[in-house]
Amino acid sequence: MATDGGVLQLHPYAMAAAAVALASAYMVWFWALSRRLSGPRMWPLVGSLPSVVLNRARVHDWIADNLRATGDAATYQTCILPLPFLARRQGLVTVTCNPRNLEHILRARFDNYPKGPMWQASFHDLLGQGIFNSDGETWLIQRKTAALEFTTRTLRQAMARWANRSIKYRLWRILDDHCNAAASVDLQDLLLRLTFDNICGLTFGKDPETLSPGLPENPFANAFDEATEATMQRFLFPSLLWRIKKAFGVGSERSLRDSLAVVDRHMTETIAARKATPSDDLLSRFMKKRDSKGKAFPEDVLQWIALNFVLAGRDTSSVALSWFFWTLMQRRDVERKVVLEIASVLRETRGDDTARWTEEPLNFDELERLVYLKAALTETLRLYPSVPQDSKYVVADDVLPDGTVVPAGSAITYSIYSVGRMESIWGKDCAEFRPERWLSADGSRFEPVKDAYRFVAFNGGPRTCLGKDLAYLQMKSIASAVLLRNSVELVPGHKVEQKMSLTLFMKNGLRVHVKPRDIASYVEPSEPAPPQGSLVIPTTTAAAA
Repeated sequence: MATDGGVLQLHPYAMAAAAVALASAYMVWFWALSRRLSGPRMWPLVGSLPSVVLNRARVHDWIADNLRATGDAATYQTCILPLPFLARRQGLVTVTCNPRNLEHILRARFDNYPKGPMWQASFHDLLGQGIFNSDGETWLIQRKTAALEFTTRTLRQAMARWANRSIKYRLWRILDDHCNAAASVDLQDLLLRLTFDNICGLTFGKDPETLSPGLPENPFANAFDEATEATMQRFLFPSLLWRIKKAFGVGSERSLRDSLAVVDRHMTETIAARKATPSDDLLSRFMKKRDSKGKAFPEDVLQWIALNFVLAGRDTSSVALSWFFWTLMQRRDVERKVVLEIASVLRETRGDDTARWTEEPLNFDELERLVYLKAALTETLRLYPSVPQDSKYVVADDVLPDGTVVPAGSAITYSIYSVGRMESIWGKDCAEFRPERWLSADGSRFEPVKDAYRFVAFNGGPRTCLGKDLAYLQMKSIASAVLLRNSVELVPGHKVEQKMSLTLFMKNGLRVHVKPRDIASYVEPSEPAPPQGSLVIPTTTAAAA
């Protein structure tokens, strides 16, 4: 050590020794941290992020594997920022699929586990303080207002009308055009377009007709897709990075800015049109409502509310239906049972003339009787939930029911995808697609699981999905309409894999060949009409060949 003009100078050897001492101290600290955490392997400075990157193509199965390795606990903790003073709070992530932990997070200690600042900041530009991106009083007033509308039979009937109109005049025609054709069609794309048209009709009272012959481009739909995709990118990198990109207007942040300009313009025009000529759509209904201060919702809040419903109503149903049809292509025995049930109901409601059955999609009352179809859709959601995981912010120090300590400032991720794939939760046959697990012993009634937190595809607690019944109605309407007139076959060699996204999209779509279905072959002419009620399905299934 020496001085130069009063300035203290360290000898290079001393500096090197200090650096080695600091590195050694850090490695000892890191080793102790690693021993305390039960998650995947961690690396110094970057934690478990390399493992996430390496497994990004199968991230949900990777998380399920990690949870399975913990046994009945179904919970582990990892660190994405292994630095002293940060690792036990901002850097700590608790991952769980334990039903008791889920109930604790989603219901018992609901106020302690909000969306949190990181989630809200990431989604604010697109969703503002809408119902899916807000907490506290802002969320509560929207929730109460929406609950009054979503519980009405009128809204469900309106959804059935929008869906049936799109099915009859557009979906059926497009499928007919592709019947026995050499060219394949991306069924996921058709379903996305159909559900987008339906939810826009229900929300704005205006059908954008993105599902039309020729599959035309729609500026609003494209901009909404691009804005959603760019928003998703914010979750893949540290928040500082996307904030810098936003400040300079580059990369995905530039795409987000440009697409949001299109979305904002469309929403401004739509709100103005609804103010001029109110209708019975959700936007018009919210225009009549008042906030907690007795004032009408301002335009920016109306826009947030509408876009939140569009995001929730489009992606979730279309994604679930894509996995449903993919599963039926692997399980033709289940497909046959679904079609038999449809035929049984239509024979009672429309008579023996099968030609009449295919003239119109199933109506509201006919759809209500399709219990086996609902069971098959629910089983699809058990194994392929539309939203495979969700995250919460920990407000105050807490202890989960399984004994896991979660400090304030840390994050909790609950894996909905993993819940349905754990033997400790669903038994030895957890990986088997078996709709009968959702039916009564005689197969005549749909029976929800007794422990609601073993199935959280529609969330749970105060944030349980308000549109659950609408989603089932839309899915049953579309699924029955396709299966009534057509069967689909996967294009040979087409690779179906999950996309790393907030919703469980198929990365390469779902390319299929469309074949006509002879519904008459599912009915024996001499067979007496079945008793009133849905077709009784045997409670055992044959394995797919």
